[in-house]
Amino acid sequence: MAKKLNISRINELKTNAYDNIESYDDPDTPKALEQFTCQIKKVLQADPKMLESVPEYLPVALYGRVKFPSDAKLKWAHWINTATQPEWDEFKVTIGFNNADLPLVLAVRAYSEDLLIESCAVLYLLENQGKSTPAPKRSADDDFEDEDSDYADYSDDDDDDGEEEDGYYDQYDDEDR
Repeated sequence: MAKKLNISRINELKTNAYDNIESYDDPDTPKALEQFTCQIKKVLQADPKMLESVPEYLPVALYGRVKFPSDAKLKWAHWINTATQPEWDEFKVTIGFNNADLPLVLAVRAYSEDLLIESCAVLYLLENQGKSTPAPKRSADDDFEDEDSDYADYSDDDDDDGEEEDGYYDQYDDEDR
């Protein structure tokens, strides 16, 4: 039987991680977040048990450094929507870790595989800005539901006074005059 993801815990981790990221992501000190994550990676790799008290530090440490292939995003959306924790064999093929982060990932996995998976769920949610599923694709029938909403009506009636658009030159216009 598949394990359940604790979505309320993941949302709490996401909020806490985002608050940390936001506090270090300062235009006045552009390297602050990078320096913090570099330091926290070293600390967590040396002592993954620290994650018991600050589990949000793992998503902060890996923020922006984990890739979710496009075909895997649908799986992640499904897992989050159904609160299903993926098995390790499913999980490992839906995520791409930066080579430099592998020692940290391996240390955390040895400490708690579940925490690593939860942290990656947090990263997925952060990357998708709180969305848990991709936007549904519109069918061809939906394209014309509200014809006037998607474009402005541009007609040539406005050019009756003979004026040309600024910055537009067409050699064939001279022949017409």
